[in-house]
Amino acid sequence: MDTLCAEPQSDALPPEHRPLERTSPRAMARMRFDLRWESDRARHTDTYVATKLNLWRDLFPPELEAQIMDRPVGHQVVHRFAPGELLPSWREKQLLRVRNNQFNRRFTRRGFVQPRVGRFYPRGIMEGLDGVFRTDLHPMRIVEVTRGELTADFNQPLADRELELRVRIEAIWAHGEEHGGRCNEIAELVSAGGPGMQARWRATPTDFWSDLPFLRADPRPDPEFYAGPRFVDHMDEAALAEVGALYGRLLPREGRVLDLMTSWHSHLPGHLDGVELTGLGLNAEELAANTRLSERLIQDLNQDPKLPFANASFAAVICTASVEYLTRPFEVFAEVARVLRPGGRFITTFTNRWFPPKAIQIWDGLHEFERPGLVSEYFLESGLFTGLETWSLRGLPRPEDDKYADRLAFSDPVYAVWGARV
Repeated sequence: MDTLCAEPQSDALPPEHRPLERTSPRAMARMRFDLRWESDRARHTDTYVATKLNLWRDLFPPELEAQIMDRPVGHQVVHRFAPGELLPSWREKQLLRVRNNQFNRRFTRRGFVQPRVGRFYPRGIMEGLDGVFRTDLHPMRIVEVTRGELTADFNQPLADRELELRVRIEAIWAHGEEHGGRCNEIAELVSAGGPGMQARWRATPTDFWSDLPFLRADPRPDPEFYAGPRFVDHMDEAALAEVGALYGRLLPREGRVLDLMTSWHSHLPGHLDGVELTGLGLNAEELAANTRLSERLIQDLNQDPKLPFANASFAAVICTASVEYLTRPFEVFAEVARVLRPGGRFITTFTNRWFPPKAIQIWDGLHEFERPGLVSEYFLESGLFTGLETWSLRGLPRPEDDKYADRLAFSDPVYAVWGARV
């Protein structure tokens, strides 16, 4: 995949890079793609922002190509694809039955790995398969385990899904002289890297629980780890702006909201000024610095998951970049449901950065797109939420003033899972 960068913005740009009014084969463009699909228990949206598309060279699905040419900024296109139209069809021959000992349990440096139903592993972990080499890191899924055999699904995770692709044109500019380069296939851009992995396989619950998932590298009580303030964010400004925009879409405009496991920022957009925000966290200095809070409480949920609020106290609950630290998630999610009003949403957001000593053991061992699946199971285990949804966002350029801008081209990915109290 080509490296993507932010679109040109200034009048100092050469003429061939200045903004254009409409798309054409001689144009470059930034577009946002929303890939929408459904599993047996949830709806899913996987967003990819392509910031430097070459409309002469890059390949759009035929159903969309005519609909994105000669169009202005802000134009949107929606198309539904039957299984096999946008991505390769699911094939029975990609469902492989192998001997149990062909799974290399010492494949990683993280110690002994057991095959678990529903989990994804690099294809190279399988030994003795034609055309599969140890260096192949593309994911495959274990879907059945017996004492003597395993069944592995090598199909693309979205191969059997109906898909809806939404496209929005966000910027257009002329490109200069052509000097070769690779073409991008839009279907590959929006589906590569994990979309589909957050759902169960054929409604079978994923086995996240067999290997002591809630152990942590640092077993000390959390108040000791957080005794001093840590004024850090685990997402860059572009990612946090997207989290704020998500909260702006999903939260009520007024009412009482609980910010669970919060810190010095709550990331609510300004238009939610009617919200009365209660913050529950672990460090008093961090909470004091959060001027958005109207009420502040200190509590270690891993020691005591019982929330100090009456039933149906809140219109919504949010948890930003913290769900990975919960060692008693089932109890906490049940408590969140208790303090939510019927219909109130519980929204969790996270990224691929965290405090490693305090994250639960399984979190680091999961593929990024498996983590929304894990959090979804927390919701489902309680039986107290409905309307489950997941969302992912990738491809935004990292802000130029970010401290990692010289090393990382892309903004931190954003993942979210939410549901409504029944």
